Amino acid sequence: MPERSVRHDSFVIEQTYPATPSRVFAAWADADARDIWMDDPDHKSDGSSYELDFRAGGHERFGGINPEGRTYRYDALIYDIVPDRRIVYSYEMHEGEDRTSVSLTTVEIAPEQRGATLTYTEQAVLLDGIEKPGDREQGWLVILDNLGTYLAERAAG
Repeated sequence: MPERSVRHDSFVIEQTYPATPSRVFAAWADADARDIWMDDPDHKSDGSSYELDFRAGGHERFGGINPEGRTYRYDALIYDIVPDRRIVYSYEMHEGEDRTSVSLTTVEIAPEQRGATLTYTEQAVLLDGIEKPGDREQGWLVILDNLGTYLAERAAG
């Protein structure tokens, strides 16, 4: 059994996209879109289904296999949605049977002269030393870059 511990980590990522706030918000709200831009080629599907019930009180769930070959699960609960402006949700991550973290996340979308600025704020509780501080932020930097690519590709075509 791992040594029990709790470590807190917080970070804020700000990205500006050449897309309207409604297009950025729609990319978060649509399951097919999220399946594309949240994809991480280093993680494989574990065969579980992807679920998104995008509404206050709804959820998002998926699982996979990380680069080390261990299974993981993501389970989110959505608390607040203001269309084109804000999403607030919490999520927990599991590796195998172990809960590795619990996070509170706020996504804010604001109009900007050339599109929209997205501010992603996460407050994480990392449990039992399984996840390392900074790793989550690095992962979200990649994912939010993927969102930018997704939005740019759809604007062009």
